[in-house]
Amino acid sequence: MAALESFSLYASLVSTVLAIIFAILLFAGSRKVLALKGQPEKVPSRSIWKILVTVASTLAFVFLTLVIIARWIEIGHGPFSNMYEFAVAFAWGTMAMGFFFQRRYKTGAFLNIGLLIALLLLIFAVVKHVLPQPLVPALQQSTLLSVHVASAVVAYGTLTIGFGAAVLFLIQHNRNSDLLPAKEVLEVVSYQSVLIGFPFLTALIVLGALWADIAWGTYWSWDPKETASLVTWLFYAAYMHARVVKGWRGTRTAVLLIIGFAAILLTFFGNYIFSGLHAYN
Repeated sequence: MAALESFSLYASLVSTVLAIIFAILLFAGSRKVLALKGQPEKVPSRSIWKILVTVASTLAFVFLTLVIIARWIEIGHGPFSNMYEFAVAFAWGTMAMGFFFQRRYKTGAFLNIGLLIALLLLIFAVVKHVLPQPLVPALQQSTLLSVHVASAVVAYGTLTIGFGAAVLFLIQHNRNSDLLPAKEVLEVVSYQSVLIGFPFLTALIVLGALWADIAWGTYWSWDPKETASLVTWLFYAAYMHARVVKGWRGTRTAVLLIIGFAAILLTFFGNYIFSGLHAYN
């Protein structure tokens, strides 16, 4: 299983890099088509790049799934107990939601966002790779831990796509490019990402509190990572309030989503910034 895990990890990394390269070539071909309006026959067919992006991204996701399965079989519980394992799970969730929004809105922009963030997470995972080790006492509630982290994977993966949509919205607001999804689509995707991700973010905190009570005898201890999770939740709650109650749209809500994603990154990397009960690596 260890050999399968290692091979799949590097295969996923390589496949993700290839998918991004093919997506860039597809984008370049699309720009040429726009530049030669009325003469698209002078541009080499872009279908080959679309096919290659689909194949490479699918392989990346399949190999990443194999990493999780192999690790799970090897250690006998959900592989969510250290930063390497969570980085892999985070990358998987981001890719999965990229595929989901690509299929829903018929545009590769959201998958490309997922691939780019997943690539950074996979590089981090390769650097932080560790061999399986016995669980520390605080992590031995394996079922609750798995559900807790699974909620984080769905929440973070979905909100990552929302972050990407918000960035693209700001770009479109200034450039109005035909190569990117329309601002209306980006606005909707940003909102829907929070509609999906926010309940899972809430479940993440609630399950974490239950786990903390079992592991440490208290539901809340203001541990730095707990606090960062709460701050992240408050940012997205503020986004929902601003959009639904105050009627905010456009650049203001896009900026809120970008700040919210920065809070996610602070929560994720909080182990290396603050000392506390969540000091796992």
